[in-house]
Amino acid sequence: MPVAVIGASMTEFGDRDAWIRELLAEAGVAALDDAGIDPDDVEHLYVSNMASGEFQGQTGIMNALAHDLGVMPAYSERVDQTSSSGGAGIYEAWQSVASGASEMTLLVGGEKMHHKTTAEATDIIASITHPDEYKHGVTLPSFAGLTARHYLERFDAPREALARVAVKNHRNGVDNPHAQFQKEIDVETALGSPIVADPLRLYDFCPITDGSSGLVFTTEERAQELTDDYAVVSGIDGATDTHVVHERDDPTVMGGVVESSRGAYEMAGIEPEDVDVAELHDMFTILEFLQMEGCGFAEQGCAWEQVMEGRTERDGEFPINTSGGLKSKGHPLGASGVAQGYEIYKQLVGEAGPRQVAADTGLACNVGGFGNCVITTVMEAR
Repeated sequence: MPVAVIGASMTEFGDRDAWIRELLAEAGVAALDDAGIDPDDVEHLYVSNMASGEFQGQTGIMNALAHDLGVMPAYSERVDQTSSSGGAGIYEAWQSVASGASEMTLLVGGEKMHHKTTAEATDIIASITHPDEYKHGVTLPSFAGLTARHYLERFDAPREALARVAVKNHRNGVDNPHAQFQKEIDVETALGSPIVADPLRLYDFCPITDGSSGLVFTTEERAQELTDDYAVVSGIDGATDTHVVHERDDPTVMGGVVESSRGAYEMAGIEPEDVDVAELHDMFTILEFLQMEGCGFAEQGCAWEQVMEGRTERDGEFPINTSGGLKSKGHPLGASGVAQGYEIYKQLVGEAGPRQVAADTGLACNVGGFGNCVITTVMEAR
């Protein structure tokens, strides 16, 4: 059964003076309003969230949100797949409609993180790693630094290429009114920022973020009754890679990205070259390269060349992260994958404002941990 997206929302990302329940409710109300449906129409409610218990001591957020939105007695469920919880929520919401279990499904993703110190937040996020890695002090930024060094040396890529990813995404974030960082930077600023995990510097990393986002899913038949502009989830797939990163055959290949994108393309009946715009999980700048290659947008070791040529700019041949990406937009863990879906949906229905590009087919790739689990979604305009 074809599944359509008929409404979407994204709240302001950044340091928010709001608790997790308030953030989720804000996005939920806005998504329902954008879709033009009533709370009573919702049959399934999914909440993408990684760590409300760890960050705030708040559990049962799906039940609380059902109450706050007035969607009871809708079935409610929390979806946790670490930093790919948002993409996993899209998968769950799609399945609920595609299976016929629900005709109208609301997905809301959110995280409240900014009240914690950087060290506290990093420690919570580092719990994603394998226990043997964690006890030796390994964090996701250290994985990123090691992988970036290997990539640059192996493929003879200039350090400037990573800086250009940050510059591009900051430039796109300027035109996203919900983005955490709405300021441009230049290559010199990125290269001159403090080292975090050599060779990666401050501007190679996404920020700690509060925020939420929502999507409304229904059958294509129902969508045609409600609106003239909607998008269809034409392909979606998920995959899991090794938990211990050093066990991978090639650290520059994200197997979960390769497998999930392959499955999504097959379901949609398209090839990588058919995608017009993409949202990739650039928690670190090096991940944009690895996902470009894993999704088939570039040959292995060649993504940096496309970035240097300007092909991935908003006015380039293949725009990537028109939203500003996690780098500029922000990364509230449970919300990020949903916000990727928000951006693709808005691009496909022509409602992206100054960020608008010509697009009929879009892809979102949401990564958990350092590629431990991945969800890839393809949407097409109708």
